[in-house]
Amino acid sequence: MSIWGKIIGGAAGFALGGPLGAILGAAAGHMVDRANNGGFSQDRISSGGPWGQHGGGNPWGQRTGQYSGQFGGQFGGADPRQVAFATGVIVLSAKMAKADGTVTREEINAFKRLFRVSGPDAAQVGQIFDAARRSPDGYEPYARQIAQMFAGERAVLESILEALHQIALADGTLHPAEKEYLRKVAMIFGFEDVDFDRVHQGSTAPRSEQDPYKQLGLTRSASNEELKAAHRKLSRENHPDLLMAKGMPEEFVEQANEKMARINAAWDQICKERHI
Repeated sequence: MSIWGKIIGGAAGFALGGPLGAILGAAAGHMVDRANNGGFSQDRISSGGPWGQHGGGNPWGQRTGQYSGQFGGQFGGADPRQVAFATGVIVLSAKMAKADGTVTREEINAFKRLFRVSGPDAAQVGQIFDAARRSPDGYEPYARQIAQMFAGERAVLESILEALHQIALADGTLHPAEKEYLRKVAMIFGFEDVDFDRVHQGSTAPRSEQDPYKQLGLTRSASNEELKAAHRKLSRENHPDLLMAKGMPEEFVEQANEKMARINAAWDQICKERHI
């Protein structure tokens, strides 16, 4: 079962806790209500809303309590950190989609394509997305919970920020409001402006136009030894297997491979320039 098939459900929401858990609970409750009112025929799924979902209230009410910082419960065999990662991407994507005032079909299709969402999983992910979109809460509580859950795991948090960039760019442009939203999320994650600029450049600029030194987190004044050390550190921290061990679901591995390719391309370009 994919990570998307494991995250929906009231039990998962209660176990995760906090704002993210409340959204899972709201989505699960909405799915139960719909099932009790006639089920999920294909016609019903394909109509209404950008995900093919109908609107509705939040039957779970307000939040289920403060996030305790402890993982608990079972998520259908999924690592609870993976549940938090995947749910966080959905919720922050939904909040970001409202930043420019519209939720486009391109953004939804990009989400499905990038993170391998299909079939019944699309309906479940759509319920979480729509629950987050309907919620009057801002994005900040969700971003803060994610930052707390992955404290010290900068590569994991960068992966979430990069995923949000990819979704924002799905319609071919990055709206100024979306960029500002991404910058504010990065600040909550604990990133400095220089960190955000590196992620932003890597996500938006063609590889031929990227500054290879910036991609390694350094400047052209760095020594060869400093550059070598930075490349080794980034290669280790961003290896897909390590990221998955720290909470990135397998569905995001393509994005992780792209990031590794970008790091190695930057190093190769520097080596050619400096004859290392």
